[in-house]
Amino acid sequence: MNDEIFFRPSFEIPSRDFYYWNDISDNQLNTLIANIGMVELVSYWKLACPKMVYVDVMHLDDYQTKWWRKLYYNGLGEFFYLNGIKTDMDSFMQIVSTSDNDCPAVEVDLEDRTLVPVGGGKDSVVTLELLKDKTQVIPMIINPRAATTECVSVFGVDLEDTAVVKRTLDATMLKMNAEGYLNGHTPFSALLAFFTLLLGFGTKSRYIALSNESSANEPTVPDSEINHQYSKSIAFENDFRDYVKRYISTDIQYFSFLRPLSELQIAQQFALCVPYFNHFKSCNAGSKTDVWCGSCPKCLFTWIILSPFISLKNLTDIFGKNMWKDKSLKPVLLQLAGLTDIKPFECVGTVDEVRACLNYALDDLEDVTDTLLEGLDRFKVPSTEELLCSYNENNNLPYRFDEIIRKKIYELNNKFS
Repeated sequence: MNDEIFFRPSFEIPSRDFYYWNDISDNQLNTLIANIGMVELVSYWKLACPKMVYVDVMHLDDYQTKWWRKLYYNGLGEFFYLNGIKTDMDSFMQIVSTSDNDCPAVEVDLEDRTLVPVGGGKDSVVTLELLKDKTQVIPMIINPRAATTECVSVFGVDLEDTAVVKRTLDATMLKMNAEGYLNGHTPFSALLAFFTLLLGFGTKSRYIALSNESSANEPTVPDSEINHQYSKSIAFENDFRDYVKRYISTDIQYFSFLRPLSELQIAQQFALCVPYFNHFKSCNAGSKTDVWCGSCPKCLFTWIILSPFISLKNLTDIFGKNMWKDKSLKPVLLQLAGLTDIKPFECVGTVDEVRACLNYALDDLEDVTDTLLEGLDRFKVPSTEELLCSYNENNNLPYRFDEIIRKKIYELNNKFS
C-alpha cells in the first residue's frame, strides 16, 4: 500500500417529505458522517491490515480509540480466522488521532416514531408486523432490492415513504480484491447502526428498532470469541449504545426489538405472516437475483427453523424444492447441528435450536428414507415447545416495546398449547 491509493466510498439519501435535515446543524451532520466514515474504513483497512491508522476527520479520545479498535478486532474475527491471521487485540492495529476537531453531540427534538431497518428476511418482517399500529413506523433500507421493497410494500408502505440509503463501495477496492489483496467478512450491522443514527435524527425518530435475536450471541467457532454475527450481538449493541450516549445523543434509543427472542420464536411469529411468504428472502447467494439458491447454509437453516410451523407444501413452494430431499446438503446440515468443528459463517441460529427442529422433523415426517434426516439420531436438547417459552432478559428494550414482545409470546404459547 502507498499514499497514492485513495478510496472514495459514497452514499446517497434520496429526498423524502419526512426528513428534517434543516434541524441538524452542519457540525452535527459532520459528527454523524465522520462516524460512518470510521466504520466504512473497515472494508478498506482489511485489504492489507496496516498497523497504523491515522484519523484526521475528528478528534478521538482514548475511550474512542479503544472502542473502535475493539469493533475492528471483533468485527473482523471471522476475517482473521479464515485468512489465517494470528493476532491479538493489543497488537493488530493502532489508531492515532491527528485532529483537534471535536465533533459536537447531536441535539434534535425527537418524536414518538420508530425507524425499522428492513433486510428482506423474516426477522425484520416480524418486527414490522409486531409494531404495526403500536407506533409510527418508518421502514429503512440500504441498497433496495426486490425482497426489501416487496416486504415494505406488503407492510403497506411505498418506497417513497421509506428511508433509503444508496451505498456505493469504491471501485478501487473491488479491483484490489480481484488482484489478490485480502478480502472477507466485515461487520455490516455496525455500519448499519451508524447509518440508522443519521436517518434516525433525519426523521426525528426517537426509537431505532433492529431485528437481531438472542441466537446471534452464539460464537461461530465454539469456545472462542469468533462470531460471524458479532455486530448483531448483545455485546456490540451494548457497546454501541454506550458510545452513542457518551458522544452523540442521550435521547435517541437504539435497541434490538427481537433480542428477547430466539430464531425459533421468530420463525413461529413469521409463520403467521403469510402474505410475505412469496416475497421474503434470506439467501445471500441469491440476493442479486431475488431467489433462494437452495444450496447454502442460510437456505437450509431457514428451511429447518420454519419447518415446525409451516407445512411441507408451503415450504416447498417458498424454496422451490423439498430441501429435506437434497442429500448434497448433508455436510451443511452437520455443521448447523454442531456435529463439526465450526458452524457455517452465516447468520444462523443456535445449535440447540437446529437440533430441536430436527427432532421435531424426525417425529413429524412419516418416512425419512433418502432424506437429509436419514441416519440421524434424536438429540438430547429441550423440545421446541420448551424453547418457545423462553424470554431472554439480556436486552435493551424500552418498557413499551418489552410489553409488546411479552404479550405476543403469551398469546402464541396459549394458542398452540
